[in-house]
Amino acid sequence: MGDCKYSCATATETLDWIRAIIQFLKPYSFFWESHVVNFITHRLWEAVDEEWIDCLRNEPVEYLIQIPSGSVQEHWPSSLKKFITSLSSLAFPRKQADLKKVALLNNVITQGMNQKKRHEIEVLAAVVSSVARDVETNTVIDLGAGQGYLSQGNVLSGLKNIMKPRFINLGGKGLTIPKTVTCRVLSSDMLKTLFNSKDVDEHCHHQSTSGTCPLLLTGLHACGDLSVTMLRAFLESKEVKAVVSIGCCYNLLSEEEDNPLCGFPISRGVKSTGLHLGRNSRDLACQSADRWKVMEKDASLHNFELHAFRAAFQMLLSIYFPETLTTSPTIGRQGKALRRKRQNSKMNGLPTDECSCKPDSTSGTDEHVDTCSLFEKFSQSGLHRLNLNQPHNIDFAAIWKEAEPFVEVIGPYWSLRVALGPVLETLILLDRLLFLQEQGDSVEAVMLPIFNPNISPRNVALIAKKT
Repeated sequence: MGDCKYSCATATETLDWIRAIIQFLKPYSFFWESHVVNFITHRLWEAVDEEWIDCLRNEPVEYLIQIPSGSVQEHWPSSLKKFITSLSSLAFPRKQADLKKVALLNNVITQGMNQKKRHEIEVLAAVVSSVARDVETNTVIDLGAGQGYLSQGNVLSGLKNIMKPRFINLGGKGLTIPKTVTCRVLSSDMLKTLFNSKDVDEHCHHQSTSGTCPLLLTGLHACGDLSVTMLRAFLESKEVKAVVSIGCCYNLLSEEEDNPLCGFPISRGVKSTGLHLGRNSRDLACQSADRWKVMEKDASLHNFELHAFRAAFQMLLSIYFPETLTTSPTIGRQGKALRRKRQNSKMNGLPTDECSCKPDSTSGTDEHVDTCSLFEKFSQSGLHRLNLNQPHNIDFAAIWKEAEPFVEVIGPYWSLRVALGPVLETLILLDRLLFLQEQGDSVEAVMLPIFNPNISPRNVALIAKKT
């Protein structure tokens, strides 16, 4: 990413950064409000500067996947270069902070953890321990704890006791046998009720001689509104002295007008702008520039091909199942298993399944037939996922023939659109930071990229303490 020229050390600076982002984004709503599944049916590329598309359609994929990271080529149009570098300057820097201490986990604790989870737990355990010492507590409530890995990590980094939940797992007095309360956290009031529950009271009774029990609230990739609920609970509950929150799944945030408890926006500053992002842009905020820039060429081409298949499948639905489109159908990740099956067939010399795609006078190539065949199987899988009976008259070959000329511009379009992702995520995170900064001197809050973004793309922790 390029050098960010903004600061969020104060509420004023944070709001200035937010306003700069909103001002920049406004002319490009055709990018962040759209959905790539409609690329062909809505002819989305026509909204983009024609000079940009004409330039990028001939560029190697290695150049395209660097665009979200702010990388440009000298021969590109000046307006295109300005667009990309401006986005990069508005995005929060994601390079991992220099953390002095990481809680290294032994092999017993890390059983069942993949590399990503181990990295996250080792780093977050150290951060939580440091913040816990600052607010003088050894009682931590972990929301969305999954398998409870964080509690095991904290054993190694100095905390004597930890409560470990799964949507709230409130652990007991021992280190290895947590008590569990499983519930769906719908509001900060529900959290405050749980903070005052018998499990917490008993835990604090054994840990505190003063009659009060300070709590630290944390959540590793707490999904959607749960991260926001944590922040509200932190402010509203006198027992909670600190919070360490790493959010994710921005697409699942609630965004409702006239709802004071929605997931976005939550700060007065952003609410005053009247901004509404919508599901497509919040989904785009989940894209990782760091993941893109280390993607191999074949994986990148496959990624673009799957988007082409999905856009062509949308054409199929509009022709044969138009009523289905009113429900915004989701078919999941159909293409990855399909591609693996195809590759295994080729490697093992097995015959591929018969399909309706045949060479014609304009294509006449095995590559065309192979891609068309994959599209047909992608579509059949999608129809099955949507519980739609396949009519005998679906002409997969004709649909793919109509879609194929536009495939070469899906990569450029998608790369430009993804470049907006880090800025949209920055906006969502700054809204949360500003929400805390608006409380004045009673709260000290910072944003810190604590994970390696190549391993864990959602790497920004919002750390706040009551002063």
